[in-house]
Amino acid sequence: MRFDVVSLFPEMFAPLTDNGVNARARHKQIWNLHCWNPRSYTHDVHRTVDDRPYGGGPGMVMLAEPLDAAVDEAIAARQAQQLDCPVILMSPTGQRFDQPLAQSWAQTDGAIIICGRYEGIDQRFIDARVTHEVSLGDFVLSGGEIAALAMMDSIIRLLPGVLNDKQSAISDSFHEGLDGLLDSPHYTRPEIYKDQPIPDVLKSGNHKNIARWRREQSLRLTALRRPELIEQARAKGLLTPHDELFLLDLLASHTP
Repeated sequence: MRFDVVSLFPEMFAPLTDNGVNARARHKQIWNLHCWNPRSYTHDVHRTVDDRPYGGGPGMVMLAEPLDAAVDEAIAARQAQQLDCPVILMSPTGQRFDQPLAQSWAQTDGAIIICGRYEGIDQRFIDARVTHEVSLGDFVLSGGEIAALAMMDSIIRLLPGVLNDKQSAISDSFHEGLDGLLDSPHYTRPEIYKDQPIPDVLKSGNHKNIARWRREQSLRLTALRRPELIEQARAKGLLTPHDELFLLDLLASHTP
C-alpha cells in the first residue's frame, strides 16, 4: 500500500513512519509514504501557496495551481507503479470516517491525501481533482495533517502482517467482525491492583464462559454509551436471542 500526502508540513508525518507497528510495517515494505509539498511547485520568490478570498472574509485560501501540480506528480508516480489514484481531501464537510470505511480502504492500493490549511482550498481544485472527501468528526483542526495521520494509522493496522496477532484488529471496537459494537474491557497482571481484582471468569479457564462474558460486556458498554450501534446491529440481524435477552435484562436494571 502506498500513500501520497500533499502537505505544507510533511515533517508532521514522522510519528507515523518512525514509531511503533507502523514503522515496523514500513520497514517490511507493507506500506510506504511519499510527501509532496505544494511550496515546491510555486514560481515566486516567496513560494506563495495562498491568497485572500474573493468576496472578502477572514483567513486565506490555498491556491489551486500548486496543489494541481503536486497532485499531477503524485499521480504520475503512482501510475508508474500501476496503482490506482483516488484523491482524498481531509475536510469537515466530508463523509464521516469509521471502522467499516477503514476496512474498505485497507483493501486498496492506498490514495493521494490532500491536507488543507488556512481557511480552505480553492473550490475549483476540489471540483476538478478530489474524488473523496473524508471527515473525522464534527470539529475543526488547524490543518488536515492530524486527521490524515489518524485515518492512515487506522487503515495501516488492518493490513496483513502489520499486527503480530491478526485477531487484534478483528476484535477492535466498531469492527464489522464484532457486529460493529464496542470492545469489551481488558485486564492484565497483577491479578489485584489497588484492591481491585480482575473478574473471576477471566481466571476460570473456561473459554466458552469467557467468550460469553466478553460478548455481554461488549453489549453492555455499547448499549450504555453508543445505543445507536445496538440498533444498527439489530437492523442487520446480527444480535442473537441470547444477546436480546441480555439487553432486556440490562434495560430493566437501568429503568428508574
